[in-house]
Amino acid sequence: MDPIADFLTRIRNANARQKDRIDVPLSNLKAEVARILKDEGFIANYKTLFNEKRIGTLRVFLKYSATKEAVIKGIQRVSRPGLRIYRSYEDIPRVRSGFAVTILSTPQGLLTDKQAKEKKVGGEVVCQVW
Repeated sequence: MDPIADFLTRIRNANARQKDRIDVPLSNLKAEVARILKDEGFIANYKTLFNEKRIGTLRVFLKYSATKEAVIKGIQRVSRPGLRIYRSYEDIPRVRSGFAVTILSTPQGLLTDKQAKEKKVGGEVVCQVW
């Protein structure tokens, strides 16, 4: 199974059940996606935890409004192992009239759509969050 799709599905399901946090197996890619989600204000925080066998877990703390409404309205995997989607910086999709964030995997690491356009670098479209 696709680990990034599993990560995004866990976030989507936890938001639907109004959970405070989720735990997922740690990988560098998931940690970078969590960093971008935190920087863009979609999640409250995240931390990496290790047990005695040095097996890592990524703990993501979800964010809700004062009326207990989820900040993340939607989260969608775009590129997947069976169908990779690559875009140049000129062709990065604009989603939800610019209110959504597109996360790209570029040679300079994971970047948001705005950062990729500023640096004029394209890459694989990982996911979109709104």
